[in-house]
Amino acid sequence: MPPAEQPAASLAVTARSGLRRMRERGTHERAAVEAILDDGLVCHVGVLDGTVPVVSPLAYVRVDRHLYLHGAAGNRTLGLLASGSGACVTVTLLDGLVLARAAAHHSMNYRCVMLFGTGTPVEDAQEKRAASAALLERMVPGRSALARPPSPSELRATAVVRFPIDEGSAKIRAGGPKDDPEDLALAVWAGVIPFELVARPPVPEPGLAGSLVPPAAAPNRPAGPPAP
Repeated sequence: MPPAEQPAASLAVTARSGLRRMRERGTHERAAVEAILDDGLVCHVGVLDGTVPVVSPLAYVRVDRHLYLHGAAGNRTLGLLASGSGACVTVTLLDGLVLARAAAHHSMNYRCVMLFGTGTPVEDAQEKRAASAALLERMVPGRSALARPPSPSELRATAVVRFPIDEGSAKIRAGGPKDDPEDLALAVWAGVIPFELVARPPVPEPGLAGSLVPPAAAPNRPAGPPAP
């Protein structure tokens, strides 16, 4: 991994990362951004392939002040990132459906992060292995010590891109509906239907030895802030 640096308390605010609409929901604070990133497992990466915009879902893990984006060596988006294309990386977590009395005021509770920057391809085998192990640990703690590590050929078949967490912002929507005062007396149910990503019991692969024990628990993604 790259040497640890003391990160700024806030991400850079630029023309593209500055908050515009609903500024009261947004923040550039690094702690808030990293907390959302740490609750996710999949990001969406947007790049330009010539004049054609491309958006792809990718597995990621945060290590200090970088994201490590992981995929096949032939992945189109990772290839564009590795070649120096600027990118927008987003992570969105859905925390609930917000049902209002009026159709126009229905909404969703969410936490999201949008990052801007340029990725760096990870060529060093040791850093690549460390990033792969970090991703396994994010999936299930302790997994990297149990699974066979990648072989040299498997490493060559895997692309890893390091992306900085330096420029961007987070937005969070929490709480109930914002109905108009004249609608409060309507006989229509209003409130929040919470969402939470929950790991279900492990399903063993056929042929496993009977003595093997499944993971104690995969990490559930915590729900967002509760409705007041």
